[in-house]
Amino acid sequence: MQYSGIVQKGSQRATALGFPTVNIPLEDETVSGIYAAKVRVGEETYEAVAYANRKAKKLEAHLFDFSADLYGWNIHIDLVHKLRDDKKFSDDAHARVAIAKDAEKARAYFINKHTKME
Repeated sequence: MQYSGIVQKGSQRATALGFPTVNIPLEDETVSGIYAAKVRVGEETYEAVAYANRKAKKLEAHLFDFSADLYGWNIHIDLVHKLRDDKKFSDDAHARVAIAKDAEKARAYFINKHTKME
């Protein structure tokens, strides 16, 4: 599943938790949850962990090893592997731990995928 859009400013909650994201609008009501994703920015593609937030109608992705400001850029997010369903957390500490685990699982997915290709 691939989605495109202009990066918009979000609530900055993920950034406050230590995982800055790029956010694009999400009109597809059939997708939700956490995914290993690939994000294309211009000619470059980055691996990421993404959150399809059906309620907020946005798709946000934390790009691995990337730190530039992309507000206003047109990007493409390809959701390549679902990691888990959406879940509500009781506080920021639990959310931070879950996001870290999700990012770890997404990285492992890409490492395993690259290893199998060699």
